[in-house]
Amino acid sequence: MIEKITVTPVGLPTGELMADAQLIWDYHQMNHVLRPADVGIGVGSHDLGVATFAARLFHQGLFPTLVFTGANSPTTVARFPRGEAVHYRDHAIELGVPASAIVVEPLATNTGQNVAFTRDLLAARGERVGSVLVMSKPYMERRAFATCQKLWPDVQIVCASEPIELANYINGIGDAGLVLDMLVGDLQRVIEYPALGFAIEQEVPDDVYAGFARLIDAGYTSRLMT
Repeated sequence: MIEKITVTPVGLPTGELMADAQLIWDYHQMNHVLRPADVGIGVGSHDLGVATFAARLFHQGLFPTLVFTGANSPTTVARFPRGEAVHYRDHAIELGVPASAIVVEPLATNTGQNVAFTRDLLAARGERVGSVLVMSKPYMERRAFATCQKLWPDVQIVCASEPIELANYINGIGDAGLVLDMLVGDLQRVIEYPALGFAIEQEVPDDVYAGFARLIDAGYTSRLMT
């Protein structure tokens, strides 16, 4: 079991807003029990920790094939100019994952495409997939699960992320406002995407809705859909 380490971060919101952020952070995580899967899928983003965690689980023997999926978004093009999946692959190889075990899906620009393009790529390779272990940013677990369940319903899905405390994550990113904006934006997508046909519907507790509204009122809105 991997221990979570907590540090005291600098520049965090205090009081109710931080409590709301923690509530939403906790909601985003599925707390699935890890188990072996046919394929591991690392969902691209600005967070290289996803690739680090994927490499760790590969070395633990949880899957024989590791797919990294993702092109670029406005927040990743400068950080990963060759594409998220390509940089994730290179990082995993540096961490000892054999290149032969890694498949790169370099075209996806949103979560639906991450799932659909990976599904189709594996099918084209003739791989029979009955179960997947999807690895993402900690606050993207629930949305990744809901999207995968909608677009790939015939596979068993386990979602996971690096076991890290919110305070540590903010310290690593270095921008508390950006992280809270992302927490809010991902929750909006969990709420809104089912009606658009992008994901399955999930229950959102009243206290999570209330925290969501308070963070929006406080100005954490840069990642909201318009």
